[in-house]
Amino acid sequence: MKGAEQAEHGRCGGRHLRAVVDAAAAWLLAHAHEVDALNVYPVPDGDTGSNMSETMRAATAEAARGDEASAGALAAALAHGALMGARGNSGVILSQLLRGFAHSLGLSAVLTPAALALALQEASDTAYRAVMRPVEGTVLTVARVVAEEAARAVAERSDYLFILDRALRAGRIALAETQNQLPALQQAGVVDAGGSGYLFLLEGALRHLQGKTAAPATEVPETPAASRAFADLHARLDHFEGGYGYCTEFLITGEGLDEQEAQAALATLGDSLLVVGGGDLLRVHIHTQDPGRALSYAAGLGRLRRVKVQDMSEQFEEFAGEQPAAAPTGTGDPLPVGIVAVAPGAGFGALFESLGAVVVAGGQSMNPSTEEILDAVARCPQAEVVVLPNNKNVLLTAQQAADLSGKTTHVLPTRTVPQGIAALLAVRFDQDPTQILADMGEAAGHVRTAELTIAVRDAEIEGLAVHTGDTLGLLDGDLVSAGTGATPVLADLLARMPADRYEVATIYRGRDATDAQNAELLAFLRTTYPDLQIEEQSGDQAHYHFVLSVE
Repeated sequence: MKGAEQAEHGRCGGRHLRAVVDAAAAWLLAHAHEVDALNVYPVPDGDTGSNMSETMRAATAEAARGDEASAGALAAALAHGALMGARGNSGVILSQLLRGFAHSLGLSAVLTPAALALALQEASDTAYRAVMRPVEGTVLTVARVVAEEAARAVAERSDYLFILDRALRAGRIALAETQNQLPALQQAGVVDAGGSGYLFLLEGALRHLQGKTAAPATEVPETPAASRAFADLHARLDHFEGGYGYCTEFLITGEGLDEQEAQAALATLGDSLLVVGGGDLLRVHIHTQDPGRALSYAAGLGRLRRVKVQDMSEQFEEFAGEQPAAAPTGTGDPLPVGIVAVAPGAGFGALFESLGAVVVAGGQSMNPSTEEILDAVARCPQAEVVVLPNNKNVLLTAQQAADLSGKTTHVLPTRTVPQGIAALLAVRFDQDPTQILADMGEAAGHVRTAELTIAVRDAEIEGLAVHTGDTLGLLDGDLVSAGTGATPVLADLLARMPADRYEVATIYRGRDATDAQNAELLAFLRTTYPDLQIEEQSGDQAHYHFVLSVE
């Protein structure tokens, strides 16, 4: 029996909805490698498709644990599974889309065509709210256009197939336009990866309702967008800008408190903003240069409770020049705060563990889930925990885990592993958590990171011509150099830093680096930069033959 017939003529219950979602997840999984392999940067670590597929796998696994007859209950299970299993920034945004979809359904027993259109709209709205600085030309744009078209379609015909077909067509047009909305996409001639993954989900759902269980490869449309790099631009969104200022926390009690309204108002006053709750209670955390403005605004909403204002900048200035060198943290004594560190290889993992951190395996092409980071936070014996994501594509997942944690959990936005190591080395036993966090951020900011990998396809990035097999050089995560050997590319990266302004260089060898390559790089470093103190470590990271940091 076809899926459309199973949907009981416009009254899709929980079991039917689960079948549709399973089909959608399977269709996304079938195309995950296609999305992974196509990246703006021609490096071998595209993982948007894998992250979205893993997030959907966690969602459907949670739904499979029960036998929900209610569409609303099934959607809630999917949303919870996605929330805990979200991987990478694209997975986090997908989990928010599912969260909004579920919230719209509430306790509804069935999903009607009208409810589908409304749920797609709330999915889009929720995803936009989850991103502090939404950027058009991403999955957010595609989801918004899909929702708008679904609303127009349901006004014409109350039919699942009609609505999804119209929404998918509009979404494809919006996806094609993303390459004209963001300069990086336009230059590479590609569309947004997250948006593409979202449309694969919708397409899988539509195919199920059409009674299509599988399709030969010839049915997959061959378009320029499908054969070029897909970019997960969400990983580049900087949600953690700004200085430390005053860490300001408080509760607001009152009536009719609006979480979204408060978040919008407070977002203009600082960063690291968290507003949760609603109704009669809101909890607020914000880093701001003027806590008085934040408190004055909050006082206009209701009564303030548990107000805490900490001047992190002043504390750092008082202690930075007076403290002795950091005591070794691998002595067996527990750190004053718990540290959770994401590590992309066994070598990096062993190093973090020796310094007292709880390690989560992850990094490029293997982003950890929200639940994995949450479990690591729970394993820390300390009441206050700092998470070091050490990768720009783990930032949103780490923040989502911090928001869900029952402990006081901070995310220090380290974007490279060497930044995380420097931050952990800055921890001192004689300081309070606020000062420790400030010191860790300061230490991470002094590190520059060079990474060497191999190009997997031809490309031109910001005027840089890249050919398959070239050695690529990334400086602090940005592709800036390409050449025919590791040593010339590393020489270019070090000159750009410039390395002669630093004192210590640490080179972390990846699992694919050869002894000859390692010896050649070390000889170059010692000859060209005789004043640099050179340290060697095994990172055992995949894809990146060498990671080098200077500080």
